[in-house]
Amino acid sequence: MNLKENWQKIKKTLESGQASTIYCSIATVNPDGTPHITPVGTVFLREDQTGYFFDHYAEALGQNIDQNPNVCIMAVNAGKLYWLRSLFKGRFVSPPGVRLYGQVGPMRKASAEEISKIESRVKPTKWLKGARMLWTDFTHVRDIEFSGYKPITYPMMMDGMWNERAR
Repeated sequence: MNLKENWQKIKKTLESGQASTIYCSIATVNPDGTPHITPVGTVFLREDQTGYFFDHYAEALGQNIDQNPNVCIMAVNAGKLYWLRSLFKGRFVSPPGVRLYGQVGPMRKASAEEISKIESRVKPTKWLKGARMLWTDFTHVRDIEFSGYKPITYPMMMDGMWNERAR
């Protein structure tokens, strides 16, 4: 499946999934070879098939990436209304989720634009004590270079939803 050709759909699907659950799952590999999954609510995709996330609290995530930069990021739309509407129609109204495969770079200082995006995302909850504890002082990001994707599929309810030409 062609990453570039389907990027807008991928981007919209990841953003819908992240909005419905407040996070994406990032899978890495521990030093002993076992899988590790981290929920990260600060994933952003750019227009050029790359992205970034704020590396803030997830200690094991950063350590795993430093020894093996390969990741899989997954987002699934978990909205109850989305699922109810899709089940009622017998067809998904939009793709239910996506997995993105790529490599993560080293931690770097976030740009003013990147900090502005995360501040916009968390602004509605800024007045809450827990939000202030969790979602402040974002300063560093890691870039992600994507190499492929795989949709979350339920074939009976989504025929033709993804362009299936080979890369």
